Amino acid sequence: MSSFDDPSDLIEDSEQDSAEKIQEPRLWRDKGWTARVIKNDDDEGWAVAMIKDGEPEPALIGPWTMGRDKKNPKPLDANAFGTLVKTASEVIRRHEQQLHAILHKSLMVSTATADYKISLDIVPDDDDPYAILSAHDADSNELAKVRVAANYKLSMGNANAWIENEFRKPD
Repeated sequence: MSSFDDPSDLIEDSEQDSAEKIQEPRLWRDKGWTARVIKNDDDEGWAVAMIKDGEPEPALIGPWTMGRDKKNPKPLDANAFGTLVKTASEVIRRHEQQLHAILHKSLMVSTATADYKISLDIVPDDDDPYAILSAHDADSNELAKVRVAANYKLSMGNANAWIENEFRKPD
């Protein structure tokens, strides 16, 4: 049985025949997801891991209910699997939203002559991370685009300075 502390076994199992529908008491695979009930080696309980097909890690690992005998886990069923898919999908969606918020920032800047949308899009490359600083006018026309360091801080002061410097690459 797989350990709660080592989900790598779960991944390998989920990659095998990922398209095959399985409905067993401790393993369900359907709709692009695999649910596997596993022994929690840290205590006497059970856990369930939800793995999206093709992903390297579980999207969700959480406690699982004990069966009536208080020794074995409650078997997976269609309702539980559906709830787990919904919960794991929501976890992934929130993670994607958080990552997007970290990597993409924008603000509106009003000057005496125009309104601008200044955006910073970070490209988290392992070897050469960088960001793209861009300016758009009120009609969404791109006015400028420059590559900056990934740690560039987008602030109202920096945006105003960039505009005043005629959109030349910041130092």
